[in-house]
Formats: sequence, structure tokens, C-alpha cells
Amino acid sequence: MFESKYSKLLTVILVIIIIAIIGLLGFLGYEYIENYIVNKDASEFVDDFAGEVSDGQADENNASSDETNPLDNIKDAETGSSKSKRTYKGFGVLGTMEIPATNLKYPILEPNVTTKKLDTAVVFLFGTEINQSGNTVIVGHNYRNGLFFSNNKKLNIGDKIYITDNDGKKLTYTIYNKFETTPEDTSFYQRDTGGKPEVTLSTCTDDSKARLIICAKTE
Repeated sequence: MFESKYSKLLTVILVIIIIAIIGLLGFLGYEYIENYIVNKDASEFVDDFAGEVSDGQADENNASSDETNPLDNIKDAETGSSKSKRTYKGFGVLGTMEIPATNLKYPILEPNVTTKKLDTAVVFLFGTEINQSGNTVIVGHNYRNGLFFSNNKKLNIGDKIYITDNDGKKLTYTIYNKFETTPEDTSFYQRDTGGKPEVTLSTCTDDSKARLIICAKTE
């Protein structure tokens, strides 16, 4: 009798363990697929965006095509000229960012920073327009799962960052500083760049207690 009850108990425990393992594998599988889709969509957008420009010069024929990119035409209030404003998942785009060292490819979304934007791509936070003189701060989430700026901790001094703006200009930035600071620290936002474009990437550390800052400058 005792052995029968013991056997049933082991069977119940085994079933619970199997269900837990299946549930965990299902969760991990769902997260992997979801992350894959997010990165795939972003990468395809960046590749298509970059395909419209060549050697830092805007390709006027491609930029005017409505078939490859749905464009929202906006009017320049001062000049009266028509500009092409690209969008990604409903948000305005300032340009794209590529970091080969971490296989990162994302559009850079327009300010202001919102939860929905941060769940979609990386976002312009502070500074001059991208690829312009001065420092530009770009913020992204660290979900510790490979999305957005999760792999910024793997970046090293000398790694390259490529940014393409809406005018078709693509600049190469080289990382020259990497440090952690408090969430309240904004002292690095405004700095003397010697009249050259610089970019700063900001994200949380893995424990979310501090900010990991990456500084890069044009050569």
C-alpha cells in the first residue's frame, strides 16, 4: 500500500515537472520568436533605408519612390519645399544606426521619448540633429535579451557606429569612451565636440541601477 502511494506521488511530481518544462520551453520559444521578428523588421527597414542612398549622397530617384517606402510628405514652412519623412511602425524616423560589433540595425525614432517608442526601436533623446555638429544622445532599452541596446556592454573602444540621416548622409563614428553613471547624470549631454558630430548611446546596466554610456566621434 505504501509503495503504491509513493509511486503515485512520484508520478504526480514527474507530471508537474514535465508540464513546467514544457511551459518554460514554450515561453522561451515565444520570446525568441518575438525578438527575432523585432530585429528582422528593424534590419529590413535599415537595409531598405540604406539602399536609397549611396556614398553619403541622396538618391533622388529612389527617395521619391512610393513603392519601396511609404512616405509622408511634409512641407518646409520656411522654404516651401517638399521633404520626405520616413516612418517606422507609425513613428517618424530621423535616420538609422548600425553597429557591426553587436549586429545592431535600428531606425532612430524622432523625439519625444515614450514607452511605446522604446519598445519599438532606439530614440533620439537630446542634442543637435543627427550627423550634425555637436553631440546627439540616443537612448535604447536594455532588456538583456539582445534587443535594442542590450549588447552595448560588449562594445569596446575603437568599435564603429554607422549613422545614416534622412538626407542620405552616412557617417562613421568611432567609440572613444565607455563608462557608467547615475540615472540622474546629464553632464555628458552637452560637451565640446570641436565642431564635429558626436553620438552618445545611453541605456541601463544589467541590474538597472546605473546608466551605461557609450561616446563616439567622427574621424
